[in-house]
Amino acid sequence: MVEPSGTERDAEVISRFVEHFAAQLVEAGLPRMPARVFVALLASDAGVLTSAELSEQLKISPAAVSGAVRYLSQVRMVSREREPGSRRERYRVHGDQWYEALTNREAVIRRWEVALREGVTSLGGDTPAGRRLAETLAFFEFVEKEVPAMMERWRARREELFGGDGADA
Repeated sequence: MVEPSGTERDAEVISRFVEHFAAQLVEAGLPRMPARVFVALLASDAGVLTSAELSEQLKISPAAVSGAVRYLSQVRMVSREREPGSRRERYRVHGDQWYEALTNREAVIRRWEVALREGVTSLGGDTPAGRRLAETLAFFEFVEKEVPAMMERWRARREELFGGDGADA
């Protein structure tokens, strides 16, 4: 396998890594096909592949690629872009994809907090279920307050390690 950068790469080694890391993401809750597509993009030198390239590399249908990319776009783990001078789309993973994915989760956490508050009120804060919901709510409130400071520390650390553009090169 020759990457767009001209680097010769062992397709079997790449495939094993893609499947292994994708399996870890699946265990963490990411759907299987989006996990495979995401890791294939992550493992490509350019961080960008077309639907046809993903289909060929992962031995999946273009429809499977499309569904995976739709999911990954919604959770801000990849972006779509047009190939210059073409109508073909290509898909890109960015160096800050984890930051974007976590930032997107903050809105989800806030919605969960609203639902949990309602649950505590509905079930009663003095019941075992109400206390369990209250503890879950307290955890999410804690996480929500900590994420901005943690992300600021990450931006500083990323700059220190990788410079201004990180691994997006």
